[in-house]
Amino acid sequence: MVKAAKKSKPVTPSSAAGKVPKKGGVKVAEESGSRNAPIINIGIDRQDRATIAEGLSRVLADTYTLYLTTHNFHWNVTGPHFNSLHAMFMDQYTELWGSTDVLAERIRALGHYAPGSYSEFSKIATVPDVPQNPPKAMEMVRILVKGHETVSRIAREFIPVAAEAGDDPTADMLTARCTVHDQTAWMLRSLLEE
Repeated sequence: MVKAAKKSKPVTPSSAAGKVPKKGGVKVAEESGSRNAPIINIGIDRQDRATIAEGLSRVLADTYTLYLTTHNFHWNVTGPHFNSLHAMFMDQYTELWGSTDVLAERIRALGHYAPGSYSEFSKIATVPDVPQNPPKAMEMVRILVKGHETVSRIAREFIPVAAEAGDDPTADMLTARCTVHDQTAWMLRSLLEE
């Protein structure tokens, strides 16, 4: 039996209001391409690809900001929990670093340029930048809990937008990212319990 193709419902920026995370009306995810390349035809409408790429750009900016914070804390943690936190933060920033590549390459596969500068990230990120003065170890843990929860919320808001457009690879990828961020936040939060 042949399964009927899922017809994607157009998701425009105005109809996606409240679904696609916005920050200050900053336009992200410029479309890429040239006259020499064929038009992208992967079964996802052009406008849907633009909306999805914008959401992914926001997740990428937050993930990169969280990566920088985690790496900074790895370098600057002190105190009686130094060894365990130093190692834990390294595992976490390594995972975050790898995920930035996956997010950026999905944006490119959708036909848009991935943001990749501090300037762009600072305009669209929701996760706050790392504090200038390194906080105490357990405050670092609190900051990272909040950061992971923020990235998870932003990604989770965007999953239905990708799914509605028929972009299962992006929806699946964002679901997997939520799993990682939720689990990491739980592990970090556990350190704060007495």
